[in-house]
This record gives sequence, C-alpha cells and structure tokens, in this order.
Amino acid sequence: MDNNHIIKILNLKHIAIVGLSNKQHKPSYQIFKYLNRNGYNTIPVNPNYRIIENKECYSDLDSINRPVDTINIFRRSEYVLPIIQSAIKINAKAIWMQDGVIDKEACRIAKNAGLLVVMDDCILRQHHELSVFLN
Repeated sequence: MDNNHIIKILNLKHIAIVGLSNKQHKPSYQIFKYLNRNGYNTIPVNPNYRIIENKECYSDLDSINRPVDTINIFRRSEYVLPIIQSAIKINAKAIWMQDGVIDKEACRIAKNAGLLVVMDDCILRQHHELSVFLN
C-alpha cells in the first residue's frame, strides 16, 4: 500500500468504528481510545450498545446524523459488503478494513465509488509509523 494513500486517510478526522466493543481488552476498543487521544472524532457503531465511553453508539452507518470521513471496520470479512454499500450511501471518503478483514469485491466496489481503501491493515500501527507526516 502506498504511504501517501494511507496518509490521506489518516488526515481525515471523523471516523466511524463499525464493530466497536466496550470491552477494554478488545483491539477495537484499544484503537478507539488511541484515536480519541490522537485528535480524531470517533463515532461508535454497534447495535449491541447505546453508549460507549460517553459517546452515542449508533446501530448502523445509516443512523449517524453527522458527516463521516472514514469507516473503520472491525467485522468479519463476510459482513463487509453491506458496510461498504452503506458507506457509499452516506458519502464516506474512505474505508479502513482492520487486520484480517479482507473482501476484494467490496474493496473494488468502494474504489469504483471513489473511496480511498485500505484492506487487512491496522490503523493504529500505520498511525504510529506515519504520524510524523500527518497534518
């Protein structure tokens, strides 16, 4: 993956985290906390919760009532396509599929719709590596 592509995504500040857990040992929660500490506006998305860390938790992307730049996906690969379709519908700018989340067809659809896409990578790890290049 091209670092300039990743930097463009990391410079987007409104991130919906799909599949966020409120369990502190889960990677989604740890990344949620990290992004909050590093200047991002995170938007929890999980139908199983109403609030996570004093933030309203939305049941799905379509329920979010404000602009979203990036969709960070913590769901199994077989659940990615409908998330991508919703991301396109709400005019997101980027998709980030975490480590192990792979759906090449959904990736193609997102790219064809003009979204920036990262697949099978960790946003926290990339932020650590590239933070010196961020706005």
